[in-house]
Amino acid sequence: MNELFRRRHLTCASLTGLHRVAYLEWGDPANDRVVVCVHSLTRCARDFDALARALVPEYRVICVDLPGRGESDWLESPAEYIVPTYVNDVVTLIARLDVEQVDWVGTSLGGIVGMVLGARPGNPIRKLVVNDASPVIPAVALERFGTYLGTTPEFDSIQEAERYIRTLSAPFGPHSDAEWRFLTEHVVRPGDNGGFRMRYDPAIAVPYDAQRPFKDVDLWAFWDAITCRALVLRGAGSDVLGHDIAAQMTRRGPRAKLVEFPGIGHAPTLLHADQIAPVREFLLAPD
Repeated sequence: MNELFRRRHLTCASLTGLHRVAYLEWGDPANDRVVVCVHSLTRCARDFDALARALVPEYRVICVDLPGRGESDWLESPAEYIVPTYVNDVVTLIARLDVEQVDWVGTSLGGIVGMVLGARPGNPIRKLVVNDASPVIPAVALERFGTYLGTTPEFDSIQEAERYIRTLSAPFGPHSDAEWRFLTEHVVRPGDNGGFRMRYDPAIAVPYDAQRPFKDVDLWAFWDAITCRALVLRGAGSDVLGHDIAAQMTRRGPRAKLVEFPGIGHAPTLLHADQIAPVREFLLAPD
């Protein structure tokens, strides 16, 4: 099957050295209307395939693999798996794209990276879509992530890996068999003894575990500093972004528009038409 995107990469710098960040570029490379899509904690750039197809008639769509995920390098120092590293890498990427402004779609961690960047004076974000990311991250959600983050399960087959992803990602809500296979095959890689294992670097858990015992994380200062137009997506059953916090996001900072999806937890996958439509409508609406 011919892929509709181009696989690219760039070299980024951190305090301990250089690392390669991989990304997918959809659409006309000369188009200066750009949307940057950033995935969640352990996922990858391919999560945005369906959204990219819907946006590519109007946009150049850039889907990033954060360091330690997907096709990007693993970092030499696990301590650098933190939001400032990701912000710096994406700023480097935007400079490579040679555009003055971008729109942003971020799921969970990708939404937090967008919030932190969007709060900085002179930032390049024109419109911000936050997919189930919260300015108050509850300790209970951090505990849930901590039960699997950094583990290194081995799977004898892709079917076994898929069963694991279906269980781990049950809050994503109902998906077809083909969609669950898609959600699995891009986050696993061949294991050391045949079979498969998770693709992400288990060392991303190092700075995460350093926060134990977990407490609620307050990011309101970033949200309140954002001035661009914003859209918040929320799974109605999310344990990361509570309804009350999401409602506050419509009254504080950029006073975002809120769209909630029934029957979904953390986080909407943006694979389905009803989840893609509000993103497309928001991004293409006149300023």
